[in-house]
Amino acid sequence: MFVVEVYAAVRQFVFNDGKSRREAARVFGLSRETVSKMCRFSMPPGYVRQRPAAKPKLGPLIPVIEAILEADRIAPVKQRHTAKRIFERLRDEHGFAGGYTVVKDHVRIERARGRETFVPLAHPPGHAQVDFGEAVGVIGGVRQKIHFFCMDLPQSDACFVKAYPAETTEAFLDGHVSAFEFFGGVPLSILYDNLKIAVAKICGDGKRERTRAFTELVSHYLFKDRFGRPGKGNDKGKVEGLVKYARANFMTPIPISPNYETLNGMLSVRCLARQSDRAGRRPETIGERLAADTASIRTLPATPLEPCEKRAARVSSTALVRYRGNDYSTPTSHGFQDVLVKGFVEEVVILCRGEEIARHERSYGQGVFVYDPLHYLALIETKPNALDQAAALQGWDLPEGFQHLRHLLEARMGNRGKREFIQVLRLMEAAPKEVVADAVNDAIRLGAIGFDAVKQIVLARIEKRPARLNLAAYPYLPQTSVRTTSAADYAVLVSGSLA
Repeated sequence: MFVVEVYAAVRQFVFNDGKSRREAARVFGLSRETVSKMCRFSMPPGYVRQRPAAKPKLGPLIPVIEAILEADRIAPVKQRHTAKRIFERLRDEHGFAGGYTVVKDHVRIERARGRETFVPLAHPPGHAQVDFGEAVGVIGGVRQKIHFFCMDLPQSDACFVKAYPAETTEAFLDGHVSAFEFFGGVPLSILYDNLKIAVAKICGDGKRERTRAFTELVSHYLFKDRFGRPGKGNDKGKVEGLVKYARANFMTPIPISPNYETLNGMLSVRCLARQSDRAGRRPETIGERLAADTASIRTLPATPLEPCEKRAARVSSTALVRYRGNDYSTPTSHGFQDVLVKGFVEEVVILCRGEEIARHERSYGQGVFVYDPLHYLALIETKPNALDQAAALQGWDLPEGFQHLRHLLEARMGNRGKREFIQVLRLMEAAPKEVVADAVNDAIRLGAIGFDAVKQIVLARIEKRPARLNLAAYPYLPQTSVRTTSAADYAVLVSGSLA
């Protein structure tokens, strides 16, 4: 095919210079037919095939290719045929003797015919879409998978992103509560895919059976929940795009943070900073368009929803409650009782008959025992010989003064001293560890080695008054002998014998 410059030169030669087409053919080395075509068209018309190219080798196998592509539509995405794999199967299973290129071109054309086209959607203000994404990060020095909650307001493209250790019910609830607080209101409706946290069962005819936790969320904030078609991510294309944007811009390079609180602080700052950007071809910034969203959304309720998963459980014989594969301790007095476990993102709270009996830091491991040593001290006081073997007390980080006090008590009082030491530890059930530790050090300094003395000093510190101790009441104080001195006692000083 000749370039436009050749067409222009030939046409200038014929029409402007007044030369004949025969002479033009001779000068430019072209056939008279080609020169005639150049005179008819101002630019190359391009080659248009009138009928499909014949594929004598591939033709009989086209039904085989179509069957493979049809089967691929219901196969997992990562297990669908490439053009190369189809070529290999045609060659090995059907004796195809043609080249790879003709197979590749045919597969490309067939797949283009089957691709879905979409209707452009309008997004009125006040509505939202929600989804979760995944990325890799380093949290507290540990490389791990990060699950991040995304809420997008399609009208303005304003976004909210928050990271969690796992995609759980409590993370899902906490993400909504945090997003509503971030935007200052509740969207009129939220569009989801059919995630198991929200949908217990797809019933057909567009109906869904909601989970209890999701129903509580909708009831509390009174937004309309909507769901996309199963397997049709384009139904919520805005938030799908936000997931990709957040991964590429907020999570690249791999985020390194001491904890999730710090990471989420960074994400919140970046979400706010994005409001000064322009999305798409719109002249206004995201923040300027956000005003229409905030004017349409509902006001927040007086109190936020408690973002936790609730599960009924029973305390074991060892005063443990199992939640999501881990065991959390309770006071031993609640053994064998029914309790309610509230699983938050960062905490696990255990209640018995509506009263909180235990609160622990949440563990995302498996088979982990999470103890509070204070839960077992009342039982250990009745079984003092278990003091050194109790699993709950292993690795308990106590100030050095506690161990010093124990040595003094046991050296001077024997088994009774061990029991009094346990009583000293139990003071931390009612007073902060720092206050009890300071009281222990004061008691050692004063020589008042006993539970009662430490208790009185703790009370005095809490009440912010001087401790009043009758040191004579402690028989284990070091005893001194005081006698009357004589003049001879000073003779050594005069004689200089001390020098």
